[in-house]
Amino acid sequence: MSTGELCIEGLRAGIPGREILKGLSLTVRSGEVHALMGPNGSGKSTLAHVLMGRPGYQIHEGAVTLDGVDLLALPTWQRARAGLFLAMQQPIEVPGVSLAASLDEARRPVPEGGAGPVPPDLDAELRAEAARIGLETRLLERPLNVDLSGGERKRNEIVQLAALRPRFAVLDEIDSGLDVDALAAVGLRVQAATTEWGLGVLAITHFRRLLDVLRPDVVHVLSDGRVVATGGPELAELVDRSGYAAYA
Repeated sequence: MSTGELCIEGLRAGIPGREILKGLSLTVRSGEVHALMGPNGSGKSTLAHVLMGRPGYQIHEGAVTLDGVDLLALPTWQRARAGLFLAMQQPIEVPGVSLAASLDEARRPVPEGGAGPVPPDLDAELRAEAARIGLETRLLERPLNVDLSGGERKRNEIVQLAALRPRFAVLDEIDSGLDVDALAAVGLRVQAATTEWGLGVLAITHFRRLLDVLRPDVVHVLSDGRVVATGGPELAELVDRSGYAAYA
């Protein structure tokens, strides 16, 4: 099992003309689940985008490291190689590229260009993971996310996570678009990963329902670009009862 930490220190970032993250700090260690809750516009998705290096965001101050490696100095693909995974809030379609081909290329130890044949064990692994979370295996044959429903795309993201086995995963509202059964399957698979290979998780969510399945070790409340409260699972219950007004 891997050990390490994803450390965010004093992060100030935003888009041109507007600062969104205003000194955010938190640390996720291997095997831990951290939930980041907050109202719309508090900066949750901005944090996910900044961590993974989405273009269009400006970093004003602060640091993000994965076991001491400066992630902010790396392009997105190298952040992924370092062990960071982002399950996107709205996974995009990639016509012409199969899931297996994408993952085969992503799992290469060094990017060399030119995809080779998909190893048989990858195909079997994908089918096993799809069955584990209730994704129809026939959907694995389609180009990545093409003609999949919102819930199927979210399950597909978790199949990719399981195949890549990253060190840390940022789940940007993985619960949106999932019905009760899908939510349980996805949450339990991510929870299992925390012990299978020590996955550290930063789960971004509006609501507590995900956290009834994916059990958090730490809960943070984000408001106006800052972490304004940190606690255990009971903090999520409090927010669920009283809302975010007290943290504005």
